[in-house]
Amino acid sequence: MLPQKISELNSLRDECKSMVTTRASLSAGAAIIPIPGADIGADVALLLEMIPMINRKFGLTPEQMDLIDPQIKKLILVAVTSIGSELIGKIITKQLIMQVLKRIGIRVAAKSVAKYIPILGSAVAASISFGAMKMVGNSHVDDCYEVVKKVILAEANAKDAAESSPA
Repeated sequence: MLPQKISELNSLRDECKSMVTTRASLSAGAAIIPIPGADIGADVALLLEMIPMINRKFGLTPEQMDLIDPQIKKLILVAVTSIGSELIGKIITKQLIMQVLKRIGIRVAAKSVAKYIPILGSAVAASISFGAMKMVGNSHVDDCYEVVKKVILAEANAKDAAESSPA
């Protein structure tokens, strides 16, 4: 269900950003492991869990969107298109997550190479992993926030217009 008030939305955004930080810490922990590819697998698994969870909290999963009023659904789709998100209102697949990781490919590649630098390499890889996961997660939270905010404001404007029009 979509949040109905901006205060609910703000609280939800804070909760999701906290979750992103926790998942980013897990990603950093996986990056310390000196097994090639283990960190990428962990990142994919974390994103496959985190992105749908964020969508669900904001009321933006495909299943949730099927249950809402068609007018509101239209508002959501317009807002999603204007933001350019590929992760809102869609079924999140491994292929979709891999596309997201490809966009931040330089960081992922740097993380993989950094692992092989003695002593400091693991720390560098962990910090790159943390930053990349936090960037992807927070960006998605911000996109979801903006979409729902546009819907809340549009509904408020429509309600105000209906109340102020002469009967």
